[in-house]
Amino acid sequence: MTGRDAELAALRAAVARPPAVAFVEGEAGIGKTRLVSELAAGRPHVVTASCQPLPDPFPFGVLLDCLSQCGDRLRDPGPVTGALRDHLPELAAQLPPAPRPLGDPDAERHRMFRAIRELLCALGPTVLVIDDLHWADAHTRQVLRFVIANPPPELSVVATYRPEDLTDQAPLGHAFRVPPGVTRTHITLCPMGTGDVRALIDGMLGATLASDSFVDAVVHETAGIPYLVEETVRMLPDPERDVCSDEARHILDGIDVPVLVRETAQERMRSLPAAARSIAEAAAVLGVAESTGTLAAVAGGAGLEQMVTLVKSGVLVEHSPDQYGFRHPMAARAVRASLPGPWRNELHKRAVRVLSGLDRKPLARLAAHAKAVGMADEWLRYGELAADAAAEARDVPAAIDLLSEMISDRDVRPQDVNRLAAKLCGNALTGLHNPAVLTRVEGLLSDPRLAADVRGEVHLWFGLLLLRETGGPDRAKAEIAYAIDLLGDQPERIARGMAVLAVPYLSTTPISEQQAWLDRLEEVLGHVPSRTLRTAVLATTLGGRLLMGDPSTWQRAERLPSPAEVSEPDEIRHLARAHCNLADACTWIGHYQRARTCIRTGLTLAARVGAPYVTGTAEATAVRLDWLTGQWAGLDERIAELVRTYAHHPPLITELDLAGAWLATARGDWTRAERGFRAGMSPHATVPVQIAAAGGMTGLLLNRGDAAGAERHAERGVALIRGKGAWMWAGDVVPQTVDCYLADDRADAVQRLLTEMSDGLAGTDAPYAQAALTACQARLAAATGDHRAAATLYETAIDVHRKLGLSYRATQLAEHAARETPPDTTVLASLAESYDSLGATVDAARCRHGIRSIGVPTPSHRGRRGYGDQLSPREKDVARLVVSGHTNREIAQALFISRRTVEEYVAKVCRKLNASSRDDIRMDHLQTPGSR
Repeated sequence: MTGRDAELAALRAAVARPPAVAFVEGEAGIGKTRLVSELAAGRPHVVTASCQPLPDPFPFGVLLDCLSQCGDRLRDPGPVTGALRDHLPELAAQLPPAPRPLGDPDAERHRMFRAIRELLCALGPTVLVIDDLHWADAHTRQVLRFVIANPPPELSVVATYRPEDLTDQAPLGHAFRVPPGVTRTHITLCPMGTGDVRALIDGMLGATLASDSFVDAVVHETAGIPYLVEETVRMLPDPERDVCSDEARHILDGIDVPVLVRETAQERMRSLPAAARSIAEAAAVLGVAESTGTLAAVAGGAGLEQMVTLVKSGVLVEHSPDQYGFRHPMAARAVRASLPGPWRNELHKRAVRVLSGLDRKPLARLAAHAKAVGMADEWLRYGELAADAAAEARDVPAAIDLLSEMISDRDVRPQDVNRLAAKLCGNALTGLHNPAVLTRVEGLLSDPRLAADVRGEVHLWFGLLLLRETGGPDRAKAEIAYAIDLLGDQPERIARGMAVLAVPYLSTTPISEQQAWLDRLEEVLGHVPSRTLRTAVLATTLGGRLLMGDPSTWQRAERLPSPAEVSEPDEIRHLARAHCNLADACTWIGHYQRARTCIRTGLTLAARVGAPYVTGTAEATAVRLDWLTGQWAGLDERIAELVRTYAHHPPLITELDLAGAWLATARGDWTRAERGFRAGMSPHATVPVQIAAAGGMTGLLLNRGDAAGAERHAERGVALIRGKGAWMWAGDVVPQTVDCYLADDRADAVQRLLTEMSDGLAGTDAPYAQAALTACQARLAAATGDHRAAATLYETAIDVHRKLGLSYRATQLAEHAARETPPDTTVLASLAESYDSLGATVDAARCRHGIRSIGVPTPSHRGRRGYGDQLSPREKDVARLVVSGHTNREIAQALFISRRTVEEYVAKVCRKLNASSRDDIRMDHLQTPGSR
């Protein structure tokens, strides 16, 4: 009953007000029978029967089937009902004697009609359900018209029918007016939309599994007809795996058309006149809706009369003005499969001839028709043109599918394979993550048709894809290094490979080794004549240099062309990547205003040419930047949406998980925070993300009292920095490590660590790490009793963090400084308000707890705004933690309040959200308080 609640409610309301008549209209498989079955379920006074598709239906057959079920409910049937004794032997003992024959067929028929009406009246409250009325005999329709014209007062009639299978235009033979006092309802069942199709698929599997691409493909293939959706899922080889696949179209193409669809389509074709059947066969081979002119040309000539016949019979439907085709692709497949091979091939050839003459040639369809009949040259020509057009239209998946299909054919000539392989690899890196694409490119490596230089290029592309798709650097680096050897002295081809090997954040390789690749690359760049390739190489290396803290990066960035100078799509795409990579590096080392400028430029350029991967990296960088600079409004929702969008791109997801974990920590949601930090430490994450996640985990565990666990993560993060020689990335782990050491009275270890960090930062451009170093020196001075130096260092650190735009970090440092002096409730109250403005729940609660702990009451909330049925900020904090699965004790600990207070807040939340218990509070309730 997915998606039919409104229709079922309307049907129930109708039969609840007898006398009533309800018609349920819809095409085959739309769910009419299922709807009336649900109506009948649990109702004691419903009698149901179905008409059958017989060449000569039995007179009154479906009505007699219904009445034969009602012997236990008859109440004083009148004398005229005796006319039914011979027709209803099951009820003969309860019916009066049969009346004498009248000798007049018309009079006998009239008495039969009266007998059926009288018997229905004797049943008392009854819902008579007749399914598939379009197959009923003429006598049945006439009786129904007679009964409904003067219905028994307690009778409701429900009839379902397919409009395309009616012999007349109306379900009862011709237009019929329901008399006054009779409830009339007409329900038209429509195909399901995407949401209902998803719910039906997930309901069949008992889990939320279906991917967006699979649902979209099923809607396209089945037109949203429930029966076809169900049969499609049942016929999948491995449903739980297949519904998650990004290769939905290929999977659906591989399953058979359901038997009922095949038989129905073929039966309708047999009933058509020859000329109309030819048009339908042409439509089946064409596969999509086409104009009447194109259909006639492929069919070999046809007229308006044949088209009218096809539309009236429901074989073809009008998809748009003068565009006709089958209702759904499955029906077209069923007809196409039934055609004799020679005739089907002839129609494909005609399709190529007709479609190639159109002003706007449907290139992909031309390729498919040509392939179907072995027209190899035409297939390759149209297929390659279609792939180029798809790439230009930013439909990268379609371009990849077309190119892969041609390359995988072993009869394609080597020169064609080499050209197509280069195009496939180029498109693979342009689009978003797709494991199938990685597999396809890997398959090319062993293709004997590839020339040596092309094979080297494929190894290069494969290495780049490995880095992006899996986050595993070792094999990727090996592939790229091998490609460089194969490409020999071709600087324009090896420059990009060298550029990737020079990127510092992709592996734990020491930065000194990557600096060596940069030096080699400088020599190669001087010999590269193409500005596009130079831009591509700079797009990779400039961000890497900035991440290394190279002060010369901005001077080198002047070699990039300005956005106004570029017009060629590839160069625009590389320039977009350059700005987005610089933005990413800026957020790690501390140039936050420059990061925003670079993100805006990069996204604008990416939008000009359609570069989804570049856009994804920029959006993830923007999330991290907004976290760092305290712009947290709506950040939760953005992270959740981006995680859904880039679910199949692990490196991006780990960046989003890191930002989500930072946010969860500030709000006391430790479960979510721990989950996000652990994701950030996975092999898919870049090295800076792994370092920052280790620092986040260290701070989280320290707050929870797990000093040993905190130290393990701190040491892990610092070890990554030492191994890389990347102290410019230390701002998100060294402060937590200092807190960890000081909690264990290890000031000497802190001193050694800060000395090492100071030496590592010498000569680098790393403002965030330098600011963090000053803050750590302040913490060390305070811990060793040098309070004057601590105050000066804190003041400097707070000022630097504020100038950088790091409002949250600056507020945290101000709180640290405040706790090094005698308690000042005014300062703590001001800090609490600063935290509140950011949304840092835990920090604000800690400050207020500090005020209470020194015996000063917190300011009264009386006089402040009332929230009515909406949740107050504190109630939202509690509700968010409840939804995350925290116990009252954990919430109390996170928010520095008593368990009793938490219980009071939970009770208020339940009341305002109309939730019966804490288990009924859901995240969507927090977006629309006061309603469920």
